[in-house]
Amino acid sequence: MEYVAIVPNAMVTTTLELPGFRVVRTIGVVRGITVRSRSIFGTLGGALQTIVGGNISLFTELCEKTRLEAFELMLEQAGQMGANAILGMRYDATEVMDGVTEVLAYGTAVVVEPNDGRPVTT
Repeated sequence: MEYVAIVPNAMVTTTLELPGFRVVRTIGVVRGITVRSRSIFGTLGGALQTIVGGNISLFTELCEKTRLEAFELMLEQAGQMGANAILGMRYDATEVMDGVTEVLAYGTAVVVEPNDGRPVTT
């Protein structure tokens, strides 16, 4: 099995620059996309939690897992393209149909070096 480099979490930012680093090459837009649906048990459990009020932990957990999966897919794509950082990272979500949601993580894949010119080791 071939090793695929993955951009480290610490090298992902929602800003357009990474403090202490300079962009030496812009690779382009990268994305991770996942589509999830709620199970009947999750829907029923979430509905019961709404009666009590407060945080609906079943849905919170599903949302966190879905965002993490999209984020990791984005990191993997960036690594495959030779990036070592992602700038301007964002999330987007769209309801595809009732109970089915698409979550997209996206950003700009770049190659960065420390401002002092040393290669990045992550």
